[in-house]
Amino acid sequence: MGQYRMQRLGVQLRDEIAQLIMRGDVKDPRVSTFLTINRVEVSRDLSYAKAYVSSFLPDAQLEHGVAGLNSAAGFIQSSIAKKLRVRQFPKIAFVVDASMKQGFDMIKKLTALEQAEQTSSDDERLPHSEQ
Repeated sequence: MGQYRMQRLGVQLRDEIAQLIMRGDVKDPRVSTFLTINRVEVSRDLSYAKAYVSSFLPDAQLEHGVAGLNSAAGFIQSSIAKKLRVRQFPKIAFVVDASMKQGFDMIKKLTALEQAEQTSSDDERLPHSEQ
């Protein structure tokens, strides 16, 4: 299967999984509607797919949510397989994706550095008392 078709299948899987989560079709109590599916990578032979999950929930809740999604993977696969016409439907594994939180933390650090630099440059501009 071509690279473009694999990417398109990944996008379709991401959208369908997100819809199942948002509608509350996944009945596992660990799965929160605050979980976000960032991307889905499909293997070349279409036998496996990795779904990257992130959230701004605490890390422990995110881990529990991913465990809940992994335990409900069979239900999710069968629900999506009924909608999509794929000869071989991939086995989905859910993985924690911390990149969103890391990016947000990096932006906060850069903003703090920028503010610190701004205040230090303002201090240098103030007239000093002459000796």
